[in-house]
Amino acid sequence: MEGHSLSKLPEGASRPEKKALSRFGAALVFGGTLGFVRRMMLTRFLRALGPALLGVALALPVQGHARDVLGIFEDWGAFRDARQQRCFAMAQPMAGGWEASPWRPFAAVGYWPRAGLRGQLNIRLSHQLARNTRAVLSIGGQQFPLVGSEADVWAADARADAAIIAAMRSNRIMSISGQARSGGRFTDRYALRGAATAIDAAALGCARRK
Repeated sequence: MEGHSLSKLPEGASRPEKKALSRFGAALVFGGTLGFVRRMMLTRFLRALGPALLGVALALPVQGHARDVLGIFEDWGAFRDARQQRCFAMAQPMAGGWEASPWRPFAAVGYWPRAGLRGQLNIRLSHQLARNTRAVLSIGGQQFPLVGSEADVWAADARADAAIIAAMRSNRIMSISGQARSGGRFTDRYALRGAATAIDAAALGCARRK
């Protein structure tokens, strides 16, 4: 993404842990220095797990050390970065509109005990947000305004994180909508089959890691 990095603090972030948030978001951004041999090995291994999760797993950054696959659960996967001692459940949007995006959008729930983060929602949108606008997450009849800027957004606070995760456990789909900087509105939709199990696996994977 030209001129964009998750290491940059979100302009609209109001949470006290936004510095840790930006570091965690940077850890989730895909691409990076993924060697050809390792990429091919990972691709062959994950292709059997289904095309919906292949892109998610390839989104993991690999910078000289591997990521552990804790499990693949329907539309979600759980992963652990043992070196950085962080875990996350992750998925890509349902098909329909985001495929033309120059980057791969995702939704993730992260656990990074060393940074004091547990159950932290992080979403990379399929479009950059128009300036001075917010994305809104809708799930089970509830709406949650998200903080952030460009294409990277988070829940407004820890209470919102907990409410969103609780809703994810009992609903089938969540959607994130916003005003695109390029014009018009967009919506990224996520199937939630397997989300609860993946979140639990990520939490357990880093439960005793400090």
